[in-house]
Amino acid sequence: MTDALTGELLALALEAARRAGALLRDGRPDDLAVAATKSSPIDVVTEMDIAAEKLITGYLAEHRPDDGFLGEEGASTAGSSGVRWVIDPLDGTVNYLYGLPTWAVSIAAERDGETLVGVVEAPMRRETFRAVLGGGAFLGDRPLRCRPAPPLEQALVSTGFNYVTTVRAHQAEVAQRLIPQLRDIRRGGSAAIDLCDVAAGRLDGYYERGLHPWDLAAGDLIAREAGARTGGRPGTGPGFDLTVAASPGVFEPLQELLEGYGAWHD
Repeated sequence: MTDALTGELLALALEAARRAGALLRDGRPDDLAVAATKSSPIDVVTEMDIAAEKLITGYLAEHRPDDGFLGEEGASTAGSSGVRWVIDPLDGTVNYLYGLPTWAVSIAAERDGETLVGVVEAPMRRETFRAVLGGGAFLGDRPLRCRPAPPLEQALVSTGFNYVTTVRAHQAEVAQRLIPQLRDIRRGGSAAIDLCDVAAGRLDGYYERGLHPWDLAAGDLIAREAGARTGGRPGTGPGFDLTVAASPGVFEPLQELLEGYGAWHD
């Protein structure tokens, strides 16, 4: 169900994400990956990241000047309307650096702490995911539903790894213990897209430690609106300690294993 406010927020999020996605796609130098081990490409990616966030916040503020912002690249204003935009202008920066297609623009709109709208734009996959609270999830105009839950040993699950070596080492240990319990593990490199792929039935589950609000706000709503369950440690919502999203029959056994393997700490 879409009321006037959520309809407006969705339209703005879709257009802002489209514009930022086009900026990132068309503004990426063709030779960016050639010197991927040097510092200059990192600087270029950071510049593109910041430019995309400025484009998004500028566009949204033009239409809704009283709203608040929380963005990965530093946008942080409280606003006075009760609506806050949670923005990741470039989720999957390493993929973007190397010329891999799995990167996205993620924009969510919250009111009084509840996510109302989520949009994930994946320009190189030519895909736009969207959801409105209580209104379902869509890829373009196609309604999304998560996969019927297989037995856990037949589940395909994605995850992500931190770039801090000591943290990543523990995450690798968790994955090593988990792999024999599953069909297989994937590592896509974009939390927003992983959550959307759960929604689209391309994954049975996804988990990761260390996500920030801008990494998961839009994708979490899209996954839930597609029928998936999301959470963190047992009894908690998704967050920095742990984020889990999966088909309903996969969610609890996966969450239980992750709790036992200590996936929620470094």
